[in-house]
Amino acid sequence: MHGPGKRTYVLDTNVLLHDPGALFVFDEHELVLPITVIEELDKFKRELNERGRAARTISRQLDALRERGNLRGGVTLPGGGTLRVECGEPGDSKEFFAGALDSADNTILRIALRVQRTVGHDSIVIFVSRDTNMRIKAEVLGLHAEDFEHAHVEIDEAYTGVVEREVDAELITEIYNRGWVAEPDESTVCPNQFVILKNAANPTQTAMARFDQRQKRLALVGRHKEGVWGIFARNREQLFALDLLLDDNVSLVTLDGMAGTGKTLLAIACGLQRVADDKRYRRLVVARPVFPLGKDIGFLPGSLDEKLNPWMKPIFDSLELLCGGGEEQQAGTGHERSNGRNGNGRPGQAPSYQALLDQKFVEIEPLTYIRGRSLPRQFLVIDESQNLTPHEVKTVITRAGEGTKVVLTGDRYQIDNPYVDATSNGLSYVVERFRMSPMAGHVTLRKGERSALAEAAAALL
Repeated sequence: MHGPGKRTYVLDTNVLLHDPGALFVFDEHELVLPITVIEELDKFKRELNERGRAARTISRQLDALRERGNLRGGVTLPGGGTLRVECGEPGDSKEFFAGALDSADNTILRIALRVQRTVGHDSIVIFVSRDTNMRIKAEVLGLHAEDFEHAHVEIDEAYTGVVEREVDAELITEIYNRGWVAEPDESTVCPNQFVILKNAANPTQTAMARFDQRQKRLALVGRHKEGVWGIFARNREQLFALDLLLDDNVSLVTLDGMAGTGKTLLAIACGLQRVADDKRYRRLVVARPVFPLGKDIGFLPGSLDEKLNPWMKPIFDSLELLCGGGEEQQAGTGHERSNGRNGNGRPGQAPSYQALLDQKFVEIEPLTYIRGRSLPRQFLVIDESQNLTPHEVKTVITRAGEGTKVVLTGDRYQIDNPYVDATSNGLSYVVERFRMSPMAGHVTLRKGERSALAEAAAALL
């Protein structure tokens, strides 16, 4: 978004609602807010959701800037640029909108056209909007339009957490004998990145290692042959995921992958292992954003638990499998499992996982109520995190207290939130921002293990 030369950016309302920090990411360039944007923020600020909180945050920021100078004339921003509010004039550019409704969107575009006419020739005017139709209309009117790319990730170059490297046979023998080898070039790998070492002369001879930045070496990845709550890794990416999930030195784990790759099941299984068996954490907290697939079913009757049950059913399904409920051992996962724990799955009886809920080992909740909480020594799993905005995911991760481990799972290609896409969602944002942090690790799971049909559907549809 930022190129050489002076630029004037005219911001649409949806940019500020998507990222309340958007006013401070344009460096030395000039920002222009149409007065209609402030009117729309006033409308949204009454909402009791993330969009309403974003609108109120922006309003407070503008009020603080107002105290430093005249917003109509321009106020200097911390990055060296300026911000001003443009009111426009009655009748501005109405000839461009013959027959069109006099909507707020068209008023914003009229003001953007006025800015383009009034700025000097040494400045390029760019209209920034997250609305595809607004960008189309802006281009038709002669404005240069761009999407807000501050939180975008190039999907083709997305970090997978795994890299392959050809080495000599001696190095593979050494890592198996000693458990680790020195990393000769730290600049080529990220902290906690997995390295698949292949014998250059014999590609079938391999070793799997993880880069330990503290020790400056590649450590051999364990096989976890004993399983985790009856769950066994079926491919190397799942093995890598277990390695990160069971390592308390990695405080933030992100798991990305298409449907059926086992992200949620692995995260919950490891959480139960570390909470119920190892007593390393006080509680396993599993949360997910409330976004429906397709048309919403509307308001639900009953208590809070009854209202949440349809939204949290995928989590309960995983707990049911792990605790031995149901007759089908591989239903919905494709993972092999050992003897179940305390489950019967008979109609009319309490779920097999009810004891975990009663003993407060497991807590299931929507993300709606997580703001303001502090969660020390918890194993926190955020499912479907691809439906979060970067601002929302920041809110979630900052809830982590001392000794808490946060796990984000999701599929960036299955997004139900209309305000994010595969490149701007919270999961992609966290993966890229934390890739060089020694306290974080990431794995992209590629192979579906739910069933052959599920994997084919994820790939072909």
